[in-house]
Amino acid sequence: MKIKITNLCKEIHGSIVLRDVSMTLESGMVYGLLGKNGSGKTMLMRAICGLIQPTSGAIEIDGKRIGKDLSFPQSMGMLLETPAFLSEKTGYDNLRLLASIRGETGSCRVKAALGRVGLDPGDARKVKKYSLGMRQRLGIACAIMEQPALLLLDEPFNSLDESGCLLVQEIIREQRGRGCLILLACHDRSELETLSDCIYQVVDGRFSLVRKGVGS
Repeated sequence: MKIKITNLCKEIHGSIVLRDVSMTLESGMVYGLLGKNGSGKTMLMRAICGLIQPTSGAIEIDGKRIGKDLSFPQSMGMLLETPAFLSEKTGYDNLRLLASIRGETGSCRVKAALGRVGLDPGDARKVKKYSLGMRQRLGIACAIMEQPALLLLDEPFNSLDESGCLLVQEIIREQRGRGCLILLACHDRSELETLSDCIYQVVDGRFSLVRKGVGS
């Protein structure tokens, strides 16, 4: 997969939230987005996945333009902001319901994704009984269960303890290793330097390449 972003701008209620963003993203790479809350990290992810339309500029996925040729990337997993699930259903039932939309992911893969993030597929508790950390793990399981070509992770370490953070680091490396294109937004520079091939500093909607990381 190759994503080409050209002169992307977004204005909301008179405020410019994305300013002339241009970059090229390729499979098998982790691209870190470093910036404060409200700097534009999440807004760029929302534009890439087709949730918002840019005021000007373009996003192309393998030569096809989002909003014109495609409504959204065809193979995508995402964790944007706080994960939202049906509170009266179990974690497993939530993921099975979401998987049924595309119809390409069976129960075995759903169970494997839950197990990979440290959740028990057989847990009978409803999501409303989950801790914040468990909800975050469930959101990550949802993002990876279909083995997407594109993975958008917005602050994936939120609400996780140390062991949970280490687990997510392992998962990101695994996804990169199988050729996934990963966009990782985080306010912790050390996390990004450990995981990213490239890091963009985001300030007031402007994206500047500041470092090529080790990606190891």
